[in-house]
Amino acid sequence: CSTMTTYIPSLTLPEAVFANPAASILLPVGLGLGVGYSVSPKLAKKTYSAVKQPPYKPPPQVFGPAWTTLYALMGYAAHRSWTTGTASLNPATVQLTKQGATLFTIQLGLNLVWMPLFFGLQRPIEATADIVLLTGVTGYLTYVWSQVDSVAAWCMVPYLGWLSFATYLSAGVGYLNDWNIADKERETKSS
Repeated sequence: CSTMTTYIPSLTLPEAVFANPAASILLPVGLGLGVGYSVSPKLAKKTYSAVKQPPYKPPPQVFGPAWTTLYALMGYAAHRSWTTGTASLNPATVQLTKQGATLFTIQLGLNLVWMPLFFGLQRPIEATADIVLLTGVTGYLTYVWSQVDSVAAWCMVPYLGWLSFATYLSAGVGYLNDWNIADKERETKSS
């Protein structure tokens, strides 16, 4: 069993979160909602509407339901992988489960940082670097979980698809706006 990462307790959510299905699902949903509202939905919507967008951009009202569903799926996957993996008699499976818990925590942190980077600080270069790293970590997490519980891994597939699309949107907006989206909502009002 080769490993790119290891279980790092100080970088991992408490085991009780993963062991409890409600906590495992509601934590990412609640944190996602909290970050979304802390950045100001009105500001995000104004910026989203004002910047030049790549083709196939979804309407803004799609993001809330999509992310809520994806957060719930990732939480369920985390719970399922944890409960399946820690019950295993195979020490390698238990170790993969713990590695997955660390990777899950890291990807959740990367996920939660994107919106403040992009909309709050209006830093599309950093936001795009974040989402590229997030997609890579999530891809590796899905691979790790596939060795623990195939259902948990499959629950991550829609999230990986959406992250790939979101990476395209983030990079596209950055590129089309010369990597500067600061004050775009004010520019459109005065022009």
